[in-house]
Amino acid sequence: MSSADLLRFAFGALSGHRLRTLLSLLGMAIGVAAVIALTALGEGARHYVIDQFANIGTNLLIIVPGRSETTGIPGVGAGAHDLTLDDARMIVRAIPQVEKMAPLVVGTESVAHGARRRQVPVAGSTREFLEVRKLEMARGDFLPAEEMNRGRPVVVLGQKLAHELFPAEEAVGQVVRIGGWRMRVIGVLAHRGVQLGMDLDDLALVPVATAMRMFDRRSLFRIMVQVRGTADLEAVKKKVVKLLAERHGEEDVTVLTQDAVIATFSQILGVLTLAVGAIAAISLTVAGIGIMNVMLVSVSERTREVGLLRAVGVGRRQVLTVFLTEAALLSGAGGLLGLAVGWSAVRILVRLYPTLPASPPVWAVIASLALALGDGILFGLLPARRAARLDPVLALASR
Repeated sequence: MSSADLLRFAFGALSGHRLRTLLSLLGMAIGVAAVIALTALGEGARHYVIDQFANIGTNLLIIVPGRSETTGIPGVGAGAHDLTLDDARMIVRAIPQVEKMAPLVVGTESVAHGARRRQVPVAGSTREFLEVRKLEMARGDFLPAEEMNRGRPVVVLGQKLAHELFPAEEAVGQVVRIGGWRMRVIGVLAHRGVQLGMDLDDLALVPVATAMRMFDRRSLFRIMVQVRGTADLEAVKKKVVKLLAERHGEEDVTVLTQDAVIATFSQILGVLTLAVGAIAAISLTVAGIGIMNVMLVSVSERTREVGLLRAVGVGRRQVLTVFLTEAALLSGAGGLLGLAVGWSAVRILVRLYPTLPASPPVWAVIASLALALGDGILFGLLPARRAARLDPVLALASR
């Protein structure tokens, strides 16, 4: 029996039971589509996190109060001292590799203009925050360059917040009320969206000293430091830890580098992608069992046919090959259908949520197709062996 005859015979057998074949195809397709879609979501989340950090440069150190011990969680530690404006000033003075430094205070307050009022995050920082976070201005100017302990009653609004407070007029030059403070709007940020968990379009930025008085704070939430070059990151990190340990009497801060944070998130999300892919792959095993059941029924229905093949000289190995070819065609076609469905689902998701760069990894595509084909052959082996072992005389005599 030639390869062409083998394929023709297998196609004929599958097309003779179209509903059964279609259901088996769908079972395999759903399993492959689930693997493709879920791994694409995992990879999309990983790339999204990496892109978020990449958007704010690669030379950034983030200083967090509290020392991370074995937990590796920033801010966990006993007896942590406050991060102060004096600490921020000393970092700039004592470490020459520091190019820019932006202290940060964060709170939530109502921002109002006339009858319009919004409860939004309010961040206090300095003019350097614009460059450290790689932001751009749409209109007006950013926070004034002044001593950190001075705080003018001025505010820079995110684009969404400015539009909602001033839908029909220019925001720059207007006066808004933040809590009990009257603040003059001096600028509006260009559209940036959500970055590192903060919606910069729905944010009010005020001078750091103003924010500390507004929220009655003595400490900083973070200190962001931009170094001159990527090669200086580790050296500056050690100097910052040593300097603050001398000032506080103990090592009570955590200094995060972008590379370390990206590597941690990438590892966590990579493991998550593998986990969800493995869970989805379970459905391929279920689909393989379905193929086995279909093939067993097919063998029982085609007993006389198998007997006739054996009677005309077709050997057991060829009969085995015939049924394995049917199982492989069934699982392979289901795998390709699932790949098409999964890929289409991912494209629709990306169209609906363009900020999520979801795309199935190459290994997931290859593994899902290989697993689908392997399942078909593996679970088709038992029915194929049963068909090959049929006695031709008994098979012809069966009804």
